[in-house]
Amino acid sequence: MNLEQLKRFRQEIYELLGKAKDATMDLMDAVLTTKSIQSFAELSLSPVFRRKWPSLYEAIEDVRPQRAKLRQLCIEQIPSLERVILAGDHTAWPRMYAETLKDRTYEHGPKVISGKPITLGQGYSTLAWIPEEAGSWALPISHVDRRTLRADQRSTARRVRITSFENPLSKGAFQLRQTCRDLKVRPLSMWDSEFGCAPFVQLTKDIEADLMMRLRPNLCLWTAPPLYEKKGRPKKHGQKFKLSEPQTWTEPVETLEIDDPKWGLISIKRWKELHFRKTADVPMDIILIQRIGTKIGANAAKPIWLACIFEKMPPLKEVWPLYRLRFNIDHWNRFAKQRLHWTSPKLSTPMQAQRWSDLMPLLTWQLWLAREIVKDNPLPWQKPQQLGQLTPGRVAQSFSGLLAALPKAHRKRNYEEFGTPARLPKPRGKSPGCTKGQKRTKKNRYPVVKKRYSPPPKEQKEAS
Repeated sequence: MNLEQLKRFRQEIYELLGKAKDATMDLMDAVLTTKSIQSFAELSLSPVFRRKWPSLYEAIEDVRPQRAKLRQLCIEQIPSLERVILAGDHTAWPRMYAETLKDRTYEHGPKVISGKPITLGQGYSTLAWIPEEAGSWALPISHVDRRTLRADQRSTARRVRITSFENPLSKGAFQLRQTCRDLKVRPLSMWDSEFGCAPFVQLTKDIEADLMMRLRPNLCLWTAPPLYEKKGRPKKHGQKFKLSEPQTWTEPVETLEIDDPKWGLISIKRWKELHFRKTADVPMDIILIQRIGTKIGANAAKPIWLACIFEKMPPLKEVWPLYRLRFNIDHWNRFAKQRLHWTSPKLSTPMQAQRWSDLMPLLTWQLWLAREIVKDNPLPWQKPQQLGQLTPGRVAQSFSGLLAALPKAHRKRNYEEFGTPARLPKPRGKSPGCTKGQKRTKKNRYPVVKKRYSPPPKEQKEAS
């Protein structure tokens, strides 16, 4: 059944890719069967890529994936569970020296510019389904850049780049809203400290989803206001609750200590009905998680603050295991950049980068559907893994054998190879190229876009 499901999934992907779907399907198979490359053109050397190397770039230039339907196709693969766990994050595609690439911005990354951990490139926002409580799988439902937000409001995207006129908060809220419309159950979404702020709470307060956000340890929250004494304007805020100042904390409503087999003794405390200053109408439960012990290092002993907005609060002992699942999306970001070669191409336009990025979720979902039917093929220095518990990298390592074993498709009197729905290439001869003496124009150079915070107008402040 899993083999038929994978075959049907690949056929539906092929039909939704639009133009250049044959070359794009061969490109995806080449990515899945090629472990390492030095350049994007090396993917054309894969045996499953039956075209010449220029077809790689032509596929990225011409393909028009139907993003809304592809997103719905991925959601259809999610089984009807009691709880659907989503994780959101945003990551950078570094393009330090691409002066001809339009709309580059400053992004958080490993490079150090002016003494800060930032890089030049493009930011991408990802919303992924976490299918298992154990393991490192994260399956992107929406993975998009900033630039396409306005277009996505007309056609829902999958992997969206964050453009210079947007921010990760608005993009993440938009992705969550679109995904919740197609899900049949109320999901739990988890976010890191970048999203643990009042603007993100304001953007997501009308979305049918539970939220769990990590908070920066220097934030200031407020308790519920006291009862109205029928004099003057009712108060919106109560006492100050600063996370870095224990003397401002009130008595927690619940306290628990658990002995985790991996993390050791953990202390968990919960406060209820706290809020940000700008979102006093959205009460939150605040969770403090801290490792305790004499042999704990300084970094390990740092507290973890979580803000929870639940329709029904789960037991306190389940909160920490739930939030640990959010780190799977960090594993996927690294997997996409290294094994799926996401950041290897040096594409010249943001539109090409977006189309190439649209393929990353499709590749990951194919690996997920193949995890129980591939045969583990470990390298001599690797330990074997149990069937059904393979990591994404190990499934990709064995995918070439499965691709060759897939039943061949029959389309319009054309017997295909490798079980792919893509049609065989039709050679059209060589291009005449540039005429002799033709002058080539240089590409335009674009400055790096610097985002600046614009405070709201004075009239808007007075109205609020």
